[in-house]
Amino acid sequence: MFALLAIACGAGPHFLPSDIALPPVVVSALSVLSSVFIVGAIGWAVTTTVDALIKRRLSMLKMDQPDDLTARKLATRLDVTRRVWVVIGAIVSVAAALTVIPGVRQFGVSLFASAGIAGLAIGLAARPVLSNLIAGLQIAFTQPIRIKDAVVVEGEWGWIEEIGLFYVVIKIWDWRRLVVPVSYFIEKPFQNWTRQSASIIGSVFWYVDYRAPVKEMREKLTEICKSTTLWDGDVVNLQVSETKDNATLTIRALASARNSPQAWDLRCYIREEMIDWLQKEYPEALPRVRAEAQFSDAGLMTGKDPRNDL
Repeated sequence: MFALLAIACGAGPHFLPSDIALPPVVVSALSVLSSVFIVGAIGWAVTTTVDALIKRRLSMLKMDQPDDLTARKLATRLDVTRRVWVVIGAIVSVAAALTVIPGVRQFGVSLFASAGIAGLAIGLAARPVLSNLIAGLQIAFTQPIRIKDAVVVEGEWGWIEEIGLFYVVIKIWDWRRLVVPVSYFIEKPFQNWTRQSASIIGSVFWYVDYRAPVKEMREKLTEICKSTTLWDGDVVNLQVSETKDNATLTIRALASARNSPQAWDLRCYIREEMIDWLQKEYPEALPRVRAEAQFSDAGLMTGKDPRNDL
């Protein structure tokens, strides 16, 4: 489009009939417009070509496996670089186009030189935008987060769905979207569950009676884990983590999975299977409330139950 406009503005006057003469001002304006469109065409061609090449490379990456860290690292870097390139290409193209217009460059220089207060105000207003842009570049190369990372942000658990120049989109487990400024991941702490590996350990708690068979529960836990493909075969453990007087035992089980979604499903599966097993084999292990009744000496001596007076 830019090329066609450049040709029309530059060559158009030469194809007019000889009896039609355009004013010199119009010819000069068309010449300037032709130069502007030529610069725009070059900038558009270079920017879109690089953008298309990066998109093609991204489409070739296979990120079907959640633990493929290499592919996710490269995808994050390429995606952020592509967005930065588009912005830089647009800015450079506009700046180059303005330089071919007589007086515009001098006008811009004099404007910023004479309007220091306005320039300061604009700079302060643009500070959040610039900080997010710089944070986006930091994320592209330091990569505290990557595409498809499992993270916990503001108490919400989800996956990194999109990393833009100014914001990050997190797909929450219930399909909601949490939009966070890019600078958040540079300035504030957050949890990244797949920073080095997608594998994760899940925990399950039961509150059982003091008569619960801990040893048998430990053996049953191993049996439950071996019966499902959700377990990755690495970590499995069961311990009494806490005791409460006249109440219950707190049993904690640990089991590892290949990724966060499987860890959640594994935790639910272990919890359900263990409760079902206790109900059938050891019903006395289920939690119960104990109460101790005490009578006064007067009641014992007279044979009268003091509770009858209540």
